[in-house]
Amino acid sequence: MDTIHLQNKGNTLIVAHRGMSGLETENTCAAFVAAGNRSHIGIETDVHKTADGRFVVIHDDDTSRVGEIGIPVEGSTFDALRAVRIKDKDGSLARADLMIPTLEEYIGICRRYDKIAVLEFKNRFEDEDIAKVVSVIDEMGHLDKTIFISFWYENLVSLKEQFPHLPAQFLTGERDDHEWLCAELASKGIDIDIQWGAVTKERVEMWHAAGLKVNCWTVDHPDDAARLIGMGVDYITSNILE
Repeated sequence: MDTIHLQNKGNTLIVAHRGMSGLETENTCAAFVAAGNRSHIGIETDVHKTADGRFVVIHDDDTSRVGEIGIPVEGSTFDALRAVRIKDKDGSLARADLMIPTLEEYIGICRRYDKIAVLEFKNRFEDEDIAKVVSVIDEMGHLDKTIFISFWYENLVSLKEQFPHLPAQFLTGERDDHEWLCAELASKGIDIDIQWGAVTKERVEMWHAAGLKVNCWTVDHPDDAARLIGMGVDYITSNILE
């Protein structure tokens, strides 16, 4: 199995969703390295804070879907989470290299392969924890190549209040207040990261006119990608396309 190569990407940039998760188990170092070795401009992942104050990358609030056992992510220590064996794509537990990565390991891979880190604050973060995440990335020398995203608008408002220069994208889906949202995001300097099915040519034109960049999640079929590229979206986030 391999990625699906888009024939004409225009000016649209492709981000690997949870790493190259079409080939390797999502949000593992293996998935991040697989994306690093391909043409993606960036690698997306999700960050949580553990019970003892470490930052780890995993999508869900517990490990049951991807791990051999299920324990809560934010209610467990780093050592407990690190001990959970992560399933391979076939569901087996044969690979010793599959484990929950740290934020530092993820950023290190993005830096090594010169990829943009597209980092989702998965749950509501305290202001000081947002600052700590930024500090970790800054100390590793990759802050100028990081985009912060979240479904929690409050996280992004806090980020922009503390670090106005850092790029941020608000995650959302279909809704009935796109004009209001566009104006609100523009006022805060926050771009949009929207479920691809909610994207229309008219909305892309509206967002661009307001100065917003447009990212679309999660696009896995070439025909859907081609339509979005034709609309002029700035980014496509995908499990398998490149």
